[in-house]
Amino acid sequence: MFKVHAASVEEYFRFDPAREDALRELDAVIRAAAPALSRWFVPGTPPGQPGMTMTMIGYGQYQYTVKSSPSPVTWPVLGIALQRNYLSFYSNTYADDAPFSCSYVGRLGGRARVSAKGVVTFTDIGDISLQALAGMVGAIAAGLESGQLVAR
Repeated sequence: MFKVHAASVEEYFRFDPAREDALRELDAVIRAAAPALSRWFVPGTPPGQPGMTMTMIGYGQYQYTVKSSPSPVTWPVLGIALQRNYLSFYSNTYADDAPFSCSYVGRLGGRARVSAKGVVTFTDIGDISLQALAGMVGAIAAGLESGQLVAR
């Protein structure tokens, strides 16, 4: 399993020098489109605890509960993560019980893929339309503010 070893946003950016510029560009797009969603380093949950163990750069926060833990898990509304062979954009926002980012299938660029769970993956920054991504992130921020979208 690919694991990014970092303890801060800056360390995360610098973890893979070949993709640092791409991460910084994605970060700039997200922060410009959704300035109210504060950026933070997501350390992942410790092994044996509920939640995901992966590290990432997160934007905004929400909490969810799991049956196996009395404490809620804090997780990002949006996140970007390095994977072994690609980059991932996570959106934990839903409209009508469907991942909101699924409504952007076919609009994010020919090489960007959107999973059924709403995770957007792409190999290179040139594989995704940053304009379309900015539009989606802006729509997410507006939808959260209006209550038309929920984070979960």
